Amino acid sequence: MNEPFIIREILDKAKTIAVVGLSDREGRASYGVSRFMKSRGYRIVPVNPRIESSLGEKAYATLEEAAAGVGKIDLVNVFRLPHFIPEIVKDTIRLKIPYLWIQEGIIHEEAAREAEAAGVKVVMDRCILKDRMAAGWK
Repeated sequence: MNEPFIIREILDKAKTIAVVGLSDREGRASYGVSRFMKSRGYRIVPVNPRIESSLGEKAYATLEEAAAGVGKIDLVNVFRLPHFIPEIVKDTIRLKIPYLWIQEGIIHEEAAREAEAAGVKVVMDRCILKDRMAAGWK
């Protein structure tokens, strides 16, 4: 987990990102990070049952609905409290999504180990935007 080569692999290979907990409000971290990632060519898929859309994209109530609606998802990027992580991990494994990024400040060691044991590559307690910036943009 959090190995530099995994971070780089995710940043290079993941093109469609399901953002669990993406808000439709500009002041939220999920919105700002996702907006910037979208501006750099990543496809952002909002997953939040409380909104209809964000960043011009239809929002889905669940990760399963998002996968059914958009097809292949490369990465699940999580902006939810730690107690939500185990269920998100179960969905990520079941849907065979290869990468899971749990945003900075969010930690659930047991769920992250479960994901890794199932073959999901995990980054936890890091900001995808900060890592993308540090890696440089193409």
